[in-house]
Amino acid sequence: MKILVVNWLDRENPQAGGAEVHLHEIFGRLASRGHDVTLLCSGCPGSAARCKLDGIEVHRVGGRYTFSLVAPWYFRRHLKARGYDVIVEDLNKVPVFAPSWSTTPVVLIVHHLFGKTAFQEASLPVATVTWLLERSVPRAFRDLPVVAVSDSTRLDLIARGMDPEQIMVIPNGVDLERLGPDPNDERFSVPTLLYMGRLKKYKRIDLIILALAELKDRGVDCRLIVAGKGDHRGALERRCQDLGLTEMVEFPGFVSEADKLGLLRSSWLHVLTSPKEGWGIIIIEAAACGTPSVASDSPGLRDSVIDGRTGVLVRHGDFRALADELQRLLGDRQTREAMGREARSFAEGFGWHESADRMEALLLDRVALPNRAA
Repeated sequence: MKILVVNWLDRENPQAGGAEVHLHEIFGRLASRGHDVTLLCSGCPGSAARCKLDGIEVHRVGGRYTFSLVAPWYFRRHLKARGYDVIVEDLNKVPVFAPSWSTTPVVLIVHHLFGKTAFQEASLPVATVTWLLERSVPRAFRDLPVVAVSDSTRLDLIARGMDPEQIMVIPNGVDLERLGPDPNDERFSVPTLLYMGRLKKYKRIDLIILALAELKDRGVDCRLIVAGKGDHRGALERRCQDLGLTEMVEFPGFVSEADKLGLLRSSWLHVLTSPKEGWGIIIIEAAACGTPSVASDSPGLRDSVIDGRTGVLVRHGDFRALADELQRLLGDRQTREAMGREARSFAEGFGWHESADRMEALLLDRVALPNRAA
């Protein structure tokens, strides 16, 4: 099967996140199974125009704000003649509307749609364009197969008018062979909270910092590690300074996979307070390491936390309620450990191989559909 994947980014882009992990884990596996996989994505300063990643032939064209304009032209000029069996539009940020510039069968992958949360992160013009383009998704992809990465995303798409019969949920996976609890069952000696991910305004990491300030006022001994990079780091560091938390918060920046594993294994609790995600992949990664999460009760996150069993969900935006749950769990080792064991058991249902199997079956069916119709 010849597959063209269209996404704004590849995993080497500095702006890459969970969507790019998903792309390479799934389609890298399909490439290893003998499928011919090409990725059409945007470039960035210092990146090669062509390369091979995870068995995927990568074509980088345009930039962050020009990719959607350049991609159709590049496809017609350089890729159309290859005769792809299927195009996968991996929707990340804004759609590129593959059905409008190719007659090849299209499958859409949706992690999550920003909706009004776009206005929390981007400038007003960019957020407005994103919001307007997202509103056109149901019409542009009508009657086409859609993959949602969570039930929350599926419900969001249905609410926007998409046909529920066309939407299949294929959740993200995790590397269950690499991720696992510490064999020696060792945690940090100091009660440690962990945030791991991009440092973006819309992630609402400030809620974790406010909860930490509340814990400090209550005399709770703990610290917070904020691992990752992003343009909101400076604002977060200033907030910590203003609240007198500098000695309690560590910003290690981007961490290697080995360090990531160490942090996920050693932290007492993982915390994520986004107002909306497609699927809390980092929550499942923490769960695979036996670490429960305290998270906002928001779309995507409520799919990846079983409230009261693998972690706790808290009303989004309520930092005092967040502090209450953090204080309770930091002080209750027995409950934390029980949640950690159940979290690992839950994570074992989300392997990348299974997700790749389901994606492969869907694409093969999509490729075979025209032949059956003929």
